[in-house]
Amino acid sequence: MNNPAPAASAPPPAPARRTIDIVNASLKRRYAREARFRFMGATAVFLGLLFVGVLFGDIVAKGYTAFAQTYIQVPVYFDPDTLDPDGNRDPQTLANADYLGLVKASLRKQFPQVTGRPQQRELYALISAGAPQQLQAMVRQYPSVLGTTRDVWLLAGADVDMLVKGQIDRELPEADRRIKDSTLTLVDQLETDGRIERRFNTGFFTNGTSREPELAGIAGALAGTFYTLALTLLLSFPIGVGAALYLQEFAPKNRWTDLIEVNINNLAAVPSIVFGLLGLAVFINVFGVPRSTPLVGALVLALMTLPTIIIASRAALQSVPPSIREAALGVGASPLQTQFHHVLPLALPGIMTGAIIGMARALGESAPLLMIGMIAFIVDIPQGFTDSATVLPVQIYLWADSPERGFVERTSAAILVLLGFMVVMNLAAVLLRRRFERRW
Repeated sequence: MNNPAPAASAPPPAPARRTIDIVNASLKRRYAREARFRFMGATAVFLGLLFVGVLFGDIVAKGYTAFAQTYIQVPVYFDPDTLDPDGNRDPQTLANADYLGLVKASLRKQFPQVTGRPQQRELYALISAGAPQQLQAMVRQYPSVLGTTRDVWLLAGADVDMLVKGQIDRELPEADRRIKDSTLTLVDQLETDGRIERRFNTGFFTNGTSREPELAGIAGALAGTFYTLALTLLLSFPIGVGAALYLQEFAPKNRWTDLIEVNINNLAAVPSIVFGLLGLAVFINVFGVPRSTPLVGALVLALMTLPTIIIASRAALQSVPPSIREAALGVGASPLQTQFHHVLPLALPGIMTGAIIGMARALGESAPLLMIGMIAFIVDIPQGFTDSATVLPVQIYLWADSPERGFVERTSAAILVLLGFMVVMNLAAVLLRRRFERRW
């Protein structure tokens, strides 16, 4: 009888992998994922900075020329028969004199070769429509110029200003540019004679708005912005801080306060135009507040700013350690004294930071103000809270809608001014927080 073959022996079990071996095997993949994540993050930051740089570069390239203005020197004869026919130097007579005719007569005398009526219209267009007011102010300030000839630097027209600044291409055919060849000849003659200069444009900061680009300024918009923001801060800051102090320190914790807190957080995310509709429906239609005034603008912006101030103030109050409150209560201070004498002063830097950030947001808003009529064309500079006014963002919107090249540069220049104010306000908030912030 045959014996059965012996069974084959089983292979020895594989040794168990150690944890360190598993970790080392996955390190390469983890490092690769980390490198990809860092690359994507760096790329996102680079693209963001690139787009912002392109945007700012485009604004600066279009707007920096607005801070200079072209002037033309014209020998003006202050004819007393035209300006003061009675010879009594009456201020009313001097104010109502024909200064435009004086400008035209001076230009015809300076360029006697220009004879035809169409050519003379082109000649008169060399000088801005605001030149008569410039001469009027000169005569009212110095009546002794009557009967004399003076070389006066008059504001150039918008097209001449654009030509001198290089915004109009001379090489284009005459039909494709705003300035004709005859006007180019006159401008070249003035430049040869040294009668054209570019000076700092003080009128951009001292004039109100105008339909003429060379006369338009932001003084009215700046004044309206100042009155609106000052009243907004006066309304929103005490109400916002008071509401934050009550909700954080005194209000009972129940469903009603929870509902209020949720609504405050939701209001901070509501589109700003909704506040404009609210102001139009309530403040103007119900309470009869005058349209297009800093008063109604401040009421709308105060509502929009309140959630930001309340949230920032509550965060600042919450950052104060409870030991401060306990120590004050322990030495006999009342809850109200504890908050006003101890907690609130320590939280004030954070509260001020939130208020400045809220004001910076209000400074850049235009949508709610458009709804309450602050889009009106207002030449006069407002003198109070109830005068008709506009604000800088709305002024930028109005100028951006104008097709003339002169308003394009003024739009960009106004944007630069607005961005400058916003940078200063945000920088003030950062410096204030760093200067007075306490780490507990």
